[in-house]
Amino acid sequence: MQSCEPSGDSADDPLSRGLRRRGQPRVVVIGAGLAGLAAARALLQQGFTDVTVLEASRHIGGRVQSVRLGRATFELGATWIHGSHGNPVYHLAEANGLLEETTDGERSVGRISHYSKNGVACYLTNRGRRIPKDVVEEFSDLYNEVYNLTQEFFRHGKPVNAESQNSVGVFTREKVRNRIRDDPDDTEATKRLKLAMIQQYLKVESCESSSHSIDEVSLSAFGEWTEIPGAHHIIPSGFMRVVELLAEGIPPHVIQLGKPVRCIHWDQASARPRGPEIEPCGEGDHNHDTGEGGQSGESPQQGRWDEDEQWPVVVECEDCEVIPADHVIVTVSLGVLKRQYTSFFRPCLPTEKVAAIHRLGIGTTDKIFLEFEEPFWGPECNSLQFVWEDEAESCTLTYPPELWYRKICGFDVLYPPERYGHVLSGWICGEEALVMERCDDEAVAEICTEMLRQFTGNPNIPKPRRILRSAWGSNPYFRGSYSYTQVGSSGADVEKLAKPLPYAESSKTAHGSSTRQQPGHLLSSKYPEQSLDPSRGSMKPMQVLFSGEATHRKYYSTTHGALLSGQREAARLIEMYRDLFQQGP
Repeated sequence: MQSCEPSGDSADDPLSRGLRRRGQPRVVVIGAGLAGLAAARALLQQGFTDVTVLEASRHIGGRVQSVRLGRATFELGATWIHGSHGNPVYHLAEANGLLEETTDGERSVGRISHYSKNGVACYLTNRGRRIPKDVVEEFSDLYNEVYNLTQEFFRHGKPVNAESQNSVGVFTREKVRNRIRDDPDDTEATKRLKLAMIQQYLKVESCESSSHSIDEVSLSAFGEWTEIPGAHHIIPSGFMRVVELLAEGIPPHVIQLGKPVRCIHWDQASARPRGPEIEPCGEGDHNHDTGEGGQSGESPQQGRWDEDEQWPVVVECEDCEVIPADHVIVTVSLGVLKRQYTSFFRPCLPTEKVAAIHRLGIGTTDKIFLEFEEPFWGPECNSLQFVWEDEAESCTLTYPPELWYRKICGFDVLYPPERYGHVLSGWICGEEALVMERCDDEAVAEICTEMLRQFTGNPNIPKPRRILRSAWGSNPYFRGSYSYTQVGSSGADVEKLAKPLPYAESSKTAHGSSTRQQPGHLLSSKYPEQSLDPSRGSMKPMQVLFSGEATHRKYYSTTHGALLSGQREAARLIEMYRDLFQQGP
């Protein structure tokens, strides 16, 4: 039997009690992905000793998931280090020799959608025809020219006209179509092929943005995302090695796996010294009639808090453990926030933060790895791209569930074969990816094989010997792959999402309640307006902090954005307690 009671170390552990008397803050980090690990590591390095990381799943890494099959490592999640000049992920990997085995074919400069810059992309139609190389190159040049225009609206403050609907997809589709139709040198057949290629390119763009459709990505905000200069890199031994390097600086007892959080109760300290108002778990979850530290029928908040201890934040876990804290760093994905923000925070989030969660976008991008006994593609081919000729006039990237496979934009060839074997990596995004996730491996392998046969015109392609695929959309701990600026949102929404609670201006701004008397720890003079003198009646600042890739205004959707956001929130607390740690014991 288990009772919802506060973690015992706050009162029973003499060391913990001593640290509290000296003003050692307790920090709980929710999530052991790159953001959470980076935050915890930074805090520990700066002298914080009371740090706990709660990870819902049974492993660290978050949206980094490296799977070892035979001699090769396949990435179901994060794959590339995007850029090298000043990228903290790159420098961490390079300093620890993780890039030494990376081949030239696994490096790329500029925007990438393929694993290898070597070889050529084979554009195939659903009629089993290969589009001529010169047609592909002409279209690619045209598309890239228009794509570069999408960056101009934010970077140079250009107005967005109503016809574009402030959508990257709508703007790009119409611009490219008009230029194709106005080209006097192309035959009607060539124009038809190029028009059909638009949809294939936009599907690739949707996968890269992790949006259901690139039509949903904001044109006015698109150029704010910033690319770090330098080559992109794949880590042959697995991206998980970066995660492991971050975790090396964190004592094992700090990270608790299999510890999902139910609710964060913030602004608690002045309400009741003994703990938050937490309703007991439902009858279907646990039995709370009795439990260690409490009598039958005892209120869960009457656990093992000291009479004189007051905590501004209390983390309620799914297993009903209740952990008091001074600060909580929330690193959960935007997908989880969208699904659970109403139940995940008590009191509720500020209106503007809720609005930002709604406006920002997150979608699902999944990979489908197919391993074959022998390659059926030529040695010069680095990808097979699927162009549906009947989509030349299409204005949507949405398909009915039974046609989910049409969202697969193509398959990349993994290089080198000496490392990976004969493997293709397919890409699918959006609602169609969620349909794919609900299918079993056999059905997905069969459909992918039929598509490969249809587009190559080779009916003898065998079924793959093995299939491996991701399922980020249906994973309850992620609910998507990574974020993007949706039509109607902007970088300002990212800033609002990242803003710590309670807001510094006043507690009324935070959640509409009156200010509360709040004792607490010694603070830096940086926060004079947040004085902890009880007579001032101020709330303790930065009770709940937010990090994760969706909270980085310029590097959202990236691993370096996630890592930097964790370091950013740790830096807030390090600065806040600067005077305390400078004094020493």
